[in-house]
Amino acid sequence: MAVPAGTVELSDRRTERRWTVEVAAFELGTTPVTQQQFAAVTGRCPSTAAGPGLPVETVSWWDAVRFCNASSTAAGLQHAYRLGPGEQEVHWEVTADGYRLPTEAEWEHACRAGSTGPTYGPLDDIAWHRGNSGDRAHEVAGKTPNAWGLHDMLGNVWDWCWDFYDTEVYGSYRVLRGGGWADPHWSCRASVRRRSHPTFRIDDVGFRVARTDQRRRTAPGRPRRRAAS
Repeated sequence: MAVPAGTVELSDRRTERRWTVEVAAFELGTTPVTQQQFAAVTGRCPSTAAGPGLPVETVSWWDAVRFCNASSTAAGLQHAYRLGPGEQEVHWEVTADGYRLPTEAEWEHACRAGSTGPTYGPLDDIAWHRGNSGDRAHEVAGKTPNAWGLHDMLGNVWDWCWDFYDTEVYGSYRVLRGGGWADPHWSCRASVRRRSHPTFRIDDVGFRVARTDQRRRTAPGRPRRRAAS
């Protein structure tokens, strides 16, 4: 799904910090990657709950990165990620046309789809969360999409994002966004940030893929300079 360029303000509740990022146009998966899609590329299905239309879960950040490169190979595209030995090093080739994870600025911009509230609609209409999920994941696209046609941006499973959370405090921990089927309503909001080690796997964490808009093959998001006061 094509996501238009825009500007998004991110915030962190822990540090009470706010920052603005300009986001270039890009493409984002309409839904989280499903078990069927993951198995077609990797030949395996690591999820706890089985079902081809369910979001793939129990996948680490590294699993998601490797899926992106494997999907690029299958489609004849350039790898977005150059991987070092083991699970120690990864470099993002920002001009590559292959599949990748969204940045968290891209993710929030896409989630909001021009809205400004904590959610892009009544939560029960748009998301599977603790109050309505029956303690399980559900097939993707079962809830109302946002204004840009993206499903399950909130609830069902958390989405891994490219970004480090806070290297000074949490080292290699990466950002998770969106909330999942086990989370209370206050955790399923467009602004909520969660973090975990890139090897972490659990049954309410998945991911969706992005691609850089090939008409603008530069870094997809950068902090916006504020005027001096």
